[in-house]
This record gives sequence, structure tokens and C-alpha cells, in this order.
Amino acid sequence: MSIKTLPDLDNSLYPQVWEQQSFESPQALLMALLTQRITIEPLAFTKQLQDNEAYQEWINTSVFGRYIQRSFAAIYHQSEDSFNMDIPVLFRRELMRHAQYLPPSQVLFVAGDMPKKARQEKLFTTTLNPATVVVGAKKLMSAQTVVNQIRVTSKQVLGFPIRHNKRTSERTRNEVLILGFDDLRLVDEQSISKDFEKSGESSSTDRPILLRSYELR
Repeated sequence: MSIKTLPDLDNSLYPQVWEQQSFESPQALLMALLTQRITIEPLAFTKQLQDNEAYQEWINTSVFGRYIQRSFAAIYHQSEDSFNMDIPVLFRRELMRHAQYLPPSQVLFVAGDMPKKARQEKLFTTTLNPATVVVGAKKLMSAQTVVNQIRVTSKQVLGFPIRHNKRTSERTRNEVLILGFDDLRLVDEQSISKDFEKSGESSSTDRPILLRSYELR
């Protein structure tokens, strides 16, 4: 069975205009959020995604919902049930039958340090929503705030758009589960000494922001 490639989302979604400023790419929009040039609520960006025809095709062709994701995560990382130790592999193999290739140049985001097992397991969860990753990174308790932007650079990256319930808070996750790739490479790292908090909001520290850029192939 041939594997399909998802429609080119970023080229149909950008440029984006926020607060009378135009952003040609997801990387430019993320940088504006990190340096507080603009403020975007995650739900506002989610609505932009939901109005996009390419994104609707992403999620409407997906059989992968949040319930399946939670079940898969629980089973895949179980370590005590040795009797059913083959089930995670079987579950993943079944999901791979429905996975699709991500379009080259697609940009994804991850809040916090990349999972240590991402390269080994060829498995990690990302978001398409730059506002969501900023909020997620802000909530993590650490000495510095880490945000990762990941650009797909080959035609062999397998992923699963996750279809969230539009009536719950999960709708702003806009997640994509990465299920297969050859290489995840750190290509740039820069420190941004800006705080997330806008004036008028509480802020106990001015935590530095570490922006890491990866290529996924």
C-alpha cells in the first residue's frame, strides 16, 4: 500500500497577519511571540488552522484522535506487563498503516527539552500552533524556558495529525505525532533574554529563553 503525503500546510497558512504585522513563516511568527512583539492566544491561532482547507484535510483523513493517542502512549511505555510486551509493537505497526508523510519544509514545535528517547524510538509529539508551544514552555518549571522549532527536510517523515474534540480545551493542542524518521539534528541554538509575561501580568523571574532549531529527515 502506497503512503500518501499530507497537503502543504505552511504554504497555504502563511503569510499570517497579527496586530498589523505580516509574518512570512512559522519561524518568524514564533520569534515575534518569544520577543513579545505580538501576543496571540492559542485558540485564536487554532481558529486560523480550522479555517484552513489544507489543515481540514489533515485532520479529516486522520483516524488518530486524542483517546487513541493517550491509549497508545500508556501501552507503548508500559514496562511491568511482560505478558503483553508485544502489544506496543503491534499497536504502533497498526498506526503506521494509517500514517502519512509530512510535506517537506513543514515546521513543528515542541515545548521544553526534546524527549531523550525521541531519536531512539523515532517517536515524539509536536504541535503546529506557535502560541500553544509558547504557553506550554512558559508553564514548565525550569531554570530556563526551552522552545524547539523543527523543520521537516525530507520526504520520508511519517506523522499522524491528531483530531481533537473542538468542544474541549484540547482543541488548541493542534498536535502531530511523529512516528517515523531517519534523523533528528540540532542545527542552531540561541538564547533570547526576554520574559514571556506582558506588562500588568505577574512575573517572578525574567527567565532566559533558549530557542533550539532542528532538522527532521
